[in-house]
Amino acid sequence: MSATAGRLLALLGLLQSRADWSGAELAARLDVTGRTVRNDVARLRDLGYPVDAVRGPGGRYRLGVGGRLPPLVLDDEEAVAIAVGLRAANAVAGIEESSARALGKLEQVLPDRLRRQVAALRDATSAGPVNTDSNVTDPAVDPALLTALAAAIRDHQGLRFWYREQPREVEPARLVAWQRRWYLVGRDVASGGWEPFRVDWLELRTPGGRRFTPVEPPFDLTEFVVREVARTGWAVHARILVHAPAHEVLDRINPAVGTVEPRDDATCVLVTGGDSIETVAVWIGMLGLDFTADGPPALVEHLALLSRRYAAAVRG
Repeated sequence: MSATAGRLLALLGLLQSRADWSGAELAARLDVTGRTVRNDVARLRDLGYPVDAVRGPGGRYRLGVGGRLPPLVLDDEEAVAIAVGLRAANAVAGIEESSARALGKLEQVLPDRLRRQVAALRDATSAGPVNTDSNVTDPAVDPALLTALAAAIRDHQGLRFWYREQPREVEPARLVAWQRRWYLVGRDVASGGWEPFRVDWLELRTPGGRRFTPVEPPFDLTEFVVREVARTGWAVHARILVHAPAHEVLDRINPAVGTVEPRDDATCVLVTGGDSIETVAVWIGMLGLDFTADGPPALVEHLALLSRRYAAAVRG
């Protein structure tokens, strides 16, 4: 925070602490000149905070009507950025109500001019369907669980939890939000290996793990999550033989869809997955390449159903 911004926060806090102040008192409390106080009062007014001047020896200042506000000083871009972020958080299952309440509180503490801008942005925008790439409902995330995980990362406190019915002990390093999912990235205490864990699949155990000295990861943790989720983090996994060279498949997929294992000059294996059989089938079809699928059985059955459905559609 800049010195000026910090001083403005301090000045606003003083003006809220009692009915009125003389310019000399404010200058003494802030350790600045009277001219700086006048300039800072002008800055607060420019931001929309109602600071009234009371005539008298040395000048006196007080907050006007609507001035009993928390010391929140934001410029236009900062206010809009926070509002957009809170608006986007409405798409995350489990914290929709919390983000909506936070947005409402933000509007209450902003000065009138910024409040009108944020309200206009809120009223002029809408959100499309949240889940557009899967037929599976987005998992709800418990804000209290996210808070506990974040605190463990901050305090270098080990975690013990159940994950897919297996007990795990992990040194947590980062929370990563991706594809409307939350992932905890941590270092397994037993093996020393790094792993991503879907937050909605874990259940904390008490007591937790031991405090630890953080180990610097050998890679970018966000990229690691994307790569590992494509390989192991989905509810459904499949290995698809694609009748095309690896470089051609790599040119056609997003890294989030899966990884490619070369076999020879004409074929490769796509390791992919998704939250449902239907989602995996869609991704495979979007390759636009010939392929062979021999598992899992539910995927093979669904592809056969799609084949009959599409053939019937063409005949019709």
